[in-house]
Amino acid sequence: MRSASENMALREGAFWLRSALTSRLARTTARRRLSVPGHASPGAAAGGVCESGDHALYTAEHLAMRESLRKIIDQEINPHVDKWEEEGMFPAHKIFKVLGNAGFLGVSKPVEYGGLGLDFSYSLAVAEELGNIDCGGIPMAIGVQSDMATPALARFGSDELKKEFLQPSIAGDLVACLGVSEVGAGSDVASIKTKAVRDGDEYVITGGKMWTTSGAQADWMCLLANTSEGLPHKNKSLICLPMNLPGVHVARKIDKIGMKSSDTAEVFFDDVRVPCKNVIGQEGMGFTYQMLQFQEERLWGVANILTMMERVIQETIGYTRQRKIFGLPVLYHQTVHFRLAELQTEVELLRALLHQATALYIRGNDVTKMASMAKLKAGRLARELGDSCLQYWGGMGFTSDVLVSRFYRDSRLMSIGAGADEVMLSIICKYMDTLPRK
Repeated sequence: MRSASENMALREGAFWLRSALTSRLARTTARRRLSVPGHASPGAAAGGVCESGDHALYTAEHLAMRESLRKIIDQEINPHVDKWEEEGMFPAHKIFKVLGNAGFLGVSKPVEYGGLGLDFSYSLAVAEELGNIDCGGIPMAIGVQSDMATPALARFGSDELKKEFLQPSIAGDLVACLGVSEVGAGSDVASIKTKAVRDGDEYVITGGKMWTTSGAQADWMCLLANTSEGLPHKNKSLICLPMNLPGVHVARKIDKIGMKSSDTAEVFFDDVRVPCKNVIGQEGMGFTYQMLQFQEERLWGVANILTMMERVIQETIGYTRQRKIFGLPVLYHQTVHFRLAELQTEVELLRALLHQATALYIRGNDVTKMASMAKLKAGRLARELGDSCLQYWGGMGFTSDVLVSRFYRDSRLMSIGAGADEVMLSIICKYMDTLPRK
């Protein structure tokens, strides 16, 4: 039997599905009305619900969606985060089913496959709200499911593949993972070695993938593999790979310094046979599809960490207001409240860049440069903010009992995953035409 919260999620999911089909005109009107840039109010920074007029990008619909998601976070996720952090894994199938019932795993996916058919700004709103989860690992795994492993399938996959893999992933019945990075090819995607050699109507896959989020629990993988001996940017394909096939081996669950509640696996493929029809879109277009997918992945990641940065600042304000040193609250020392003001300013600047990039993206523009800038800034700011705020917590900041220390560990991945800082700089330089010519 479903719990009361699951029944509530089902009702809310049905509401949002109807809303997606009937209110496109209302959303367009609202966006025009909100075309003047605004700012997030202090209530938003603290996780509260604000009027749509407080936002440059979000309408009342966005905010109502966030409020519905917040109820699920408060009831189904946050009460268990500490336990899942200790265990090194959260129950992805259970949590994804709750989110899938409510429509949050397919916000921008086609309605005919169970999605809500909304534009990417709604996925961004979901990403921001997921920042209210009390760790980084669970939001990351949700993001892989909704906006990293499935965008290429939704855009370019056959109807058969969408019914087999996309639809149940949106519903939360299947857990997806993304197989791109390898031991010798992380940010350098073109250098992957995993091969898929055609043998009749099948591919025979050999190789392995590293740092695979949800790899220990996943039902299928969106796999990037070399399907020919051609140029590295034209010889790769994305393949829907069921994880229960003979020859798929989850070698180990990787122990990490952060993102503890998200299982991360090393996976090997030993002559795994997959039907050729499992290729997403055209053979040889996998690298291009993956690069397109990275735009959304990077914007999503920035939105998610933005909320957590705000929360860390707010909790630090609260703690330093009541903790005293030399007879005064720590917050009253100018170096502290000035520093927190600087950090909040940086967060607002990042938000403006993120929302501007998203507004351009949903209008069909290439925002690779802006997404790379936002990703670069988010990773560096997260490190700076985490270090500064942890310092003001003193000895408490060096324990595992407070949010700031968990953020300090989890957020370090932002400058590594989905393209390291140095890769973001190279992309930005390419668009600025400042890279040395070979």
